[in-house]
Amino acid sequence: MKILVLAWEFPPRIVGGISRHVAELYPELVQLGHEIHVLTVEFGHAPHYEVVDGIFIHRVPVNESHDFFHWIANMNESMGRHGGKLIKEDGGFHLIHAHDWLVADAAIALKRLFKLPLIATIHATEYGRYNGLYTDTHYYINEKESQLAAESGRVIVCTHYMQLEVGWALNCPADKVDVIYNGICQVKKQPRREFDFWRFRRRFAADQEKIVYYVGRLTYEKGIDILLSAAPTVIWEMGGRAKFVIIGGGNADGLKRQAWDLGIWHKCYFTGFMSEEELNQFRRIADCAVFPSRYEPFGIVALENFAARVPVVVSDTGGLPEVVHHTKNGIVTQRGNPDALAWGILEVLKNPDYAQWLIDNAFEDLDRRFNWATLARQTEQVYYRALQEQSVLV
Repeated sequence: MKILVLAWEFPPRIVGGISRHVAELYPELVQLGHEIHVLTVEFGHAPHYEVVDGIFIHRVPVNESHDFFHWIANMNESMGRHGGKLIKEDGGFHLIHAHDWLVADAAIALKRLFKLPLIATIHATEYGRYNGLYTDTHYYINEKESQLAAESGRVIVCTHYMQLEVGWALNCPADKVDVIYNGICQVKKQPRREFDFWRFRRRFAADQEKIVYYVGRLTYEKGIDILLSAAPTVIWEMGGRAKFVIIGGGNADGLKRQAWDLGIWHKCYFTGFMSEEELNQFRRIADCAVFPSRYEPFGIVALENFAARVPVVVSDTGGLPEVVHHTKNGIVTQRGNPDALAWGILEVLKNPDYAQWLIDNAFEDLDRRFNWATLARQTEQVYYRALQEQSVLV
């Protein structure tokens, strides 16, 4: 099968989770015998055309704009033009797979022009991010998401929670939605290269301090303020032997003020952006990973910590409880409740044998439920179903 994939990010351009999803899923589909062409955006010195892990990568130029939505329009125009040329000249494409609303216009135009089945993966919704639609921007994005879902023969989401969400947020019928979990690259489970463990650790905490950390975007929906509100209880219960490390780029001023006002500034470390290599080392020194999100369609960060053998504490929002099974491979706490979050963190820090048991279960879960090879076969079945349904309509 020959598949045209549209994704606005692909390594080395990494904005969110779509980049890794596309880069890790499609090599497995190549292994199944499919020919994959990815249309994405040019970035830095990355070549406009190359073959990566068997995937044909086409990076298209996009006219710059200070307005993000104007830039998105330019991107879709460029993708549509290049995609149309590719389909005409190369030929033999069986279907189109679009990742999120940002590439919707190009994907829909190519679908209509060449009469090819369209599959969409909806990674998140605007309604879910903000628990409602409140601005013109929210309504605009929601309309694009709804249009992409309506035009697609099949819609793929990452959790059963998201299946429900695209139903009520995008008015998408449940019988056209397929649930396929996100996965994690097997390479992430291999031993990291050695480094000076204690020297590295002392950059962040004293030897006697347990390291509790968050990594991700510094946004309201990620609930970092809830983690900081839980921190005083954890620090008190641990006799002062706890350090909270917040990793991620963005505006941390409000969070830093909160830490100061709570009297825990000396027990917090805001690192800013951290490279992938350094983050892999950091996970080796961490004692507990915490993700207290208010909204989370899936939570790939949980899998990354499963792979790194770090115990995980999360909130019971969105798809997180489908990934982290409470008291089985991690701890799940009540969303927005600092006391519950503090309890979960203390369960891990005060019970090392229990924490190790959770770690072992979580690591085994990677092969059971989150193996890209298995997920690729599930995706392949969606493709075949889309082709069959298209032939019936024709």
